[in-house]
Amino acid sequence: MSRWMQGLRELKGYPSAVGGLGIILFLVALSLYTVITIPYSEALDRWRGGDHWQMNPVNAGPVWADRLLGGNLPQTRVVESDNADVREAPFEGGKQVRIPLTFEYDNEGFPSELNLFLNQKGTQQEAFVRLTWHTPSGETISLGGRRVSEEDRISISQNRALEGRLGMVPHVGLFAGDSGPADSKAEQGEYRLTVDAMLFDPGAELEADLAVYGQVHGLAGTDYQRRNLMLALMWGTPVALAFGLLAAVGTTLTTLVIAATGVWYRGWVDALIQRLTEVNMILPMLPILVMVGTLYSTSIWLMLGVVIALGIFSAGIKTYRAMLLPIREAPYIEAARAYGAGNARIILRYMIPRILPVLIPTFVTLIPTFVFLEASLAVLGLGDPELPTWGKVLNDAQEQSALYNGFYYWVIAPAVLLMLTGLGFAMFGFALDRIFNPRLRTQ
Repeated sequence: MSRWMQGLRELKGYPSAVGGLGIILFLVALSLYTVITIPYSEALDRWRGGDHWQMNPVNAGPVWADRLLGGNLPQTRVVESDNADVREAPFEGGKQVRIPLTFEYDNEGFPSELNLFLNQKGTQQEAFVRLTWHTPSGETISLGGRRVSEEDRISISQNRALEGRLGMVPHVGLFAGDSGPADSKAEQGEYRLTVDAMLFDPGAELEADLAVYGQVHGLAGTDYQRRNLMLALMWGTPVALAFGLLAAVGTTLTTLVIAATGVWYRGWVDALIQRLTEVNMILPMLPILVMVGTLYSTSIWLMLGVVIALGIFSAGIKTYRAMLLPIREAPYIEAARAYGAGNARIILRYMIPRILPVLIPTFVTLIPTFVFLEASLAVLGLGDPELPTWGKVLNDAQEQSALYNGFYYWVIAPAVLLMLTGLGFAMFGFALDRIFNPRLRTQ
């Protein structure tokens, strides 16, 4: 125990150990915060997409990156009818409703999309709505009319008739002003979308929400399904650490116990273990995992089990065997046998603890190896499709040609977290190696 405490005190003298430990603690803290604030079931439900993200823009970059470069790209604005001055005029068999959705637009860049969400309550009858757009310069533009059901979405950006009249996509033309988009600047000021609705039921109510989608969103941006990438970056942290830690613990402990068992019993037991190890050493792990994921299942827990199973008889057994052979002949082992200690007690209590300090650095640096393995499988399309992970984000970016389309944030964020994980464990593991391995103390 004193050796362990002394080693921990020596860590303060290694800046790499302090830096690596700081990175690891940051990742652990982020994992705990993520698991507490976003429960597992909720994270899975959100990552499947759907209406939860309907107010997010598509393929929007992070806000901080735009502001860091001195930009002022617009963020998403949602104008709700709850805050509007709604007017109603009843008539026989229904009523007429006018909903003015007013907002200030102070950005030079144009929105990325315009959608109007309508929700009619208290009736099964379809309503008829007519939309009118008012610009800061006083121009009035008719957006047409249509019938709407209980819940409906009007995509103003995809109105082809309006696009033909404006000569450009609606979400640009409606904000271009009199000068047109030649200067690539939107007209700033107060805009208003007036929703005139005919409700054919006196008890009907109509809610309207106008989404003026921006070009930037949040700390991590969004993907092609409007999902906030911050969810995957946050939940990818506990998934990566759990996978790496469980795989490292499972392979290291089982390999160590098997190696010690072979050294202690020797004979055919040791020979069998060595032959199995030599066969397993020539088996390529990644192709086997690819085959399992392609032919059976891509569940992350199945992949974890296969990784541990393939890592049991790894090359580490030969290293551990070489370290344990002199320990088997040590005097204290003979003393233990003399007072009647059993085989299991000698292996677990007297042999294995003697080499644990030397193995801890190797164990620490092994964790990011499995983290990168899990990410590699996901990038190849063999990751768990239900889990939001760093590798899954990279896979989606690859499939959507993110780099080709200029969505660099989509690739950079998960790649930085992967490199940060590897750097943190590598720095901490190398420092531990210098402390617990006497041969490296003077280097």
